[in-house]
Amino acid sequence: MKATTLTPLELEIMHILWDHGPSTVAEVQPHLAGGQAYTTVMTMLGVLFKKGKVKRTQTGRAFRYRAAVSRERATGTAVQDLLHRVFGGSADALVMSLVDTKGITAADLDRLSKLVAASESAKAKEPK
Repeated sequence: MKATTLTPLELEIMHILWDHGPSTVAEVQPHLAGGQAYTTVMTMLGVLFKKGKVKRTQTGRAFRYRAAVSRERATGTAVQDLLHRVFGGSADALVMSLVDTKGITAADLDRLSKLVAASESAKAKEPK
């Protein structure tokens, strides 16, 4: 697994930091599903720190952690990882899977089509 990819627990912790802002281990712990032990949360925040996903500052005897990557960047990395691992890099296969499993509606596809068209139009206007 790439160091840039977040595990489910790491992602859950990141969501807490994005939603609640800088937090200590004791402040993160109660928000986690599954009743994670304090030491587990401390270890996971240490792993996120080593991966460069969070930054920390000393506050008294505790560290206060804050997200070092944006939600958008982490989401993009996760989607790219999924796209390559599961769908062989094929965005078509991903969208077709969503259609087949009814994970996407006709309205969603229409909105997606408009976003793609707007993105392509913006790229065409960029100076070369």
